[in-house]
Amino acid sequence: MKPGSVFYKMSGSGNDFVMFDGRHVHASDLTPETVVAICDRRRGIGADGVGLLQPPDADAAGVHFSFKFWNSDGSVGPMCGNGALCVTRLAVLLEFAREDEEVRFATDAGIHRGRVVPGEDRAVVALPDCPLPRPATGLPTLPGEQHPQVVRPSVPHLVLLVDDVAAIPVAERGPKLRGHPALGPEGANVNWLAPGANALEWNMRTFERGVEGETLACGTGAVACALALASRGLATSRVTIRTRSGLPLEVSFQMPSDGAGRTASGTATDLHLRGEARLVYRGILSSLLSDTGSTD
Repeated sequence: MKPGSVFYKMSGSGNDFVMFDGRHVHASDLTPETVVAICDRRRGIGADGVGLLQPPDADAAGVHFSFKFWNSDGSVGPMCGNGALCVTRLAVLLEFAREDEEVRFATDAGIHRGRVVPGEDRAVVALPDCPLPRPATGLPTLPGEQHPQVVRPSVPHLVLLVDDVAAIPVAERGPKLRGHPALGPEGANVNWLAPGANALEWNMRTFERGVEGETLACGTGAVACALALASRGLATSRVTIRTRSGLPLEVSFQMPSDGAGRTASGTATDLHLRGEARLVYRGILSSLLSDTGSTD
């Protein structure tokens, strides 16, 4: 990474990111070691992940840019919900797109669409259709962890219903569940979900793979939670998911119906996630430990 590179620190409901403009910084600059150094909260900038807005490929018709995302451990993530909200906002600030138009961007999980909420540090993103939640069989749960379900809104998630998310030992339970064989070889993010202040609001805590710890919010996790609730008849569109930061993520969707008011098998469609997409500050990167090879 070249000294003098400009970065943008952004927050999506407390899920924080360092973003780069791909017209000046290239994907080859962001090695796993560099990403880890950037995300280091003591010796780097500090973030849950790193994003890159790249000019679209010649064959990527109809998109404003492509969005490349790395988790804080240096691994590549196919998509990030709060990251998508943030890049929608940043794309307008960097003039990849206009504020009054739909923003379209390519990710490793497909084409996504977003729109800035006028006059606010918020955005809305549309996600691809998602298979309905399925039971997570063979997963060892503790008393109080109910109805484990696997949902994949662009990335895999495990959702468990509990009475009180504040009582969950996330640091202890997360690593045990995140890579359990019942979730497949890639594992999953883990979300605990409990009733909130009213019938339309639920509280969520998330242990994220790639971060390997609890984050203050998770956008695709909020979508997974909303679909898990709807599949059990506990919610309808629109659902408010209150994140660990205290900020809300709003999820709307369409569920297939058997015509009698019950959820049928199939796919959830018209998925939208709405939440904070705030530019915290712009900075200039002077150096990184991984670039110098020095421990002085």
